[in-house]
Amino acid sequence: MLKNSGFYKLRFFITPEELKRVVELLEPTQVRYYLTNYTHTEHDQNQVVEAYRAFYQYYTAAEKESGVRPFFIYSMSVLPDTESFGFFARNEGISIPYHGQWAENELPCILISCPKGHRVNAQDEQGEYYLYEDVREHKPLSYALYKEITGSIQKMTKPLRFSAQDPEAMEEQKPSVRISRAAAEDLSNSWMVRQYGLVIHGQSGPD
Repeated sequence: MLKNSGFYKLRFFITPEELKRVVELLEPTQVRYYLTNYTHTEHDQNQVVEAYRAFYQYYTAAEKESGVRPFFIYSMSVLPDTESFGFFARNEGISIPYHGQWAENELPCILISCPKGHRVNAQDEQGEYYLYEDVREHKPLSYALYKEITGSIQKMTKPLRFSAQDPEAMEEQKPSVRISRAAAEDLSNSWMVRQYGLVIHGQSGPD
């Protein structure tokens, strides 16, 4: 029994083409992608990849585009015929030290998460209640799929490391984010890196 659910998590930044390869791993699960808006709009695989492409290109462009920056947020329903479980993916930001404080903009990454707990309804003499039990026991196929997805991302990435060209900035930044070689190269040529004088190290050192 778990006291609370919690999540398995992986943060990463890869190219749209690399994300497409990851998404293709989900095809056999009959995955369904939903936006987290009021209408719970469903997207197909191509729409998901294109939504990520817009997100990716905004941050890796040489010049910052005007207007609203794109988001990438999906709830994912997998294995509807067997376990009916879900993952969650959303964009997050990586803080940038700048003149002794944090910059207005943040480096991009995607968080994919899987609940550690499976909610189980129970009852005793005091009435009905619920508790969380290990998802690996209740949803073994879903957990194995999550490990396959995150494992494929880990194989194509290394820990992100970056530093700022600012005498008041902290030393090399070591966020819990992984980045692919191609994405690190694209990010190195972006407007944000130039604006804040960053150096992306992305692919050096051990995993």
